[in-house]
Amino acid sequence: MSPASGTDKVAPRSLRAHRFAGLDGGARGPRLIVTGAVHGNETAGTRGIERVLGEIERGELEIVRGTVTFVPVCNPLAYAHARRMGERNLNRRLQPTATPQDNEDRIANVLCRWLAEHEVLLDLHSFRSPGQPFVMRGPGDNHGALEPFAHARAEARLAAHVGPSRIVDGWMSAYAAGVARRRARGLTPGAVHEDPSYGVGTTEYMRSVGGYGITLECGQHDDPAGPEVAWRAIRQTLALLGLVETPPAPPAAPFECLTLTEVIDRFDAADRFARPWASFDPLAAGELIATRADGTELRAAQAGYIVFPDGAALPGHEWFYLAQPSNQPL
Repeated sequence: MSPASGTDKVAPRSLRAHRFAGLDGGARGPRLIVTGAVHGNETAGTRGIERVLGEIERGELEIVRGTVTFVPVCNPLAYAHARRMGERNLNRRLQPTATPQDNEDRIANVLCRWLAEHEVLLDLHSFRSPGQPFVMRGPGDNHGALEPFAHARAEARLAAHVGPSRIVDGWMSAYAAGVARRRARGLTPGAVHEDPSYGVGTTEYMRSVGGYGITLECGQHDDPAGPEVAWRAIRQTLALLGLVETPPAPPAAPFECLTLTEVIDRFDAADRFARPWASFDPLAAGELIATRADGTELRAAQAGYIVFPDGAALPGHEWFYLAQPSNQPL
C-alpha cells in the first residue's frame, strides 16, 4: 500500500502484521514488535520495515531465535490519506475499549493486544520541523502512580544502540503537568483531553503491560535519510536482542541526554513563534520564544532547548515543549 491523497477512502477493516519465529529456541527467546506509521504521514519506519522484510524473504537475514512481529502500517486510514491522523491521534489515549467509537479505537483494540504479547517495542516515527534523529525513552525504575516501571536499564541499553546520540525522557511527567495547567485555566474550545491518560501512546502502553520500548524519531518527515535510520535501528535491535546471529554495532557515544520539563499549548490561531524553531534549538535564559495573540510574551525561564515546535498546532493543542539536561543515567 502506498500513501495517497484523496477523499474517497474509507477506513480499512484489517491490520496487517508479519511475524517470524526462530527455530533455535524461538519460544524461549525475546519477543520483539516493530511498528511504523502510527501516524500516517510518518513513513520512514514503514520503508525501513519493508527493507528488512525484503532481506528476510530473500534469505539475506534470518531470525534464528525469539519472535519478531513487524507492523509496517499501524494506522492504514491515516496512511492512505498521507496525513497524521485517521479520525484522531492514535498515539494518544491508546487503550483497549469495549465500545470503540472511531477508527483509532478499533485499531487500538488490535494493536494493544499485539503489544501485550511482546516484551520489547521499537516504535518508528518522524517529525514535522527540521532536525536530527533522536530517541525517546521512559522513566527510571519507580513505583509511582503515573508510570511505574522496572526495566529502565534494558530500555537504556536499547536506546544507546539504535543509532542517534540524543536521548530524551520525561514525556509522561511533562504531559501530566500540562494537563494540570489545562485544568486550572479551563479548556480552550477544541482542546486535547484534560486527562493524563491522553499522553499514553505505544511505548507508554507497552510499559503498562510489563514490557519496555523506545520511540525512534527518524528525522523530518520527508528526509530521504529517514528510512535508512529506521532500517539500521531495526537491524541493531534484532542483533542486540539476539534474534539474529549478527552482533550489534557499538553505541554511538557520547550521548546527549535531555528531559522534557514543560509543554506549552497554543491558545489562539494568532499565537506566533518569534522565529522558525527546530527541535532542540538552544534557548538562552530570557530569550523570546513566542508571543500570544493578546501580546503576552513567552520567554525561556532558563537556558535549555525547545522541542517539537509545531507552527501548525491547533488552538488548545500542544505547541512546543521545553527541555533541560537529564539526570537519568544511560
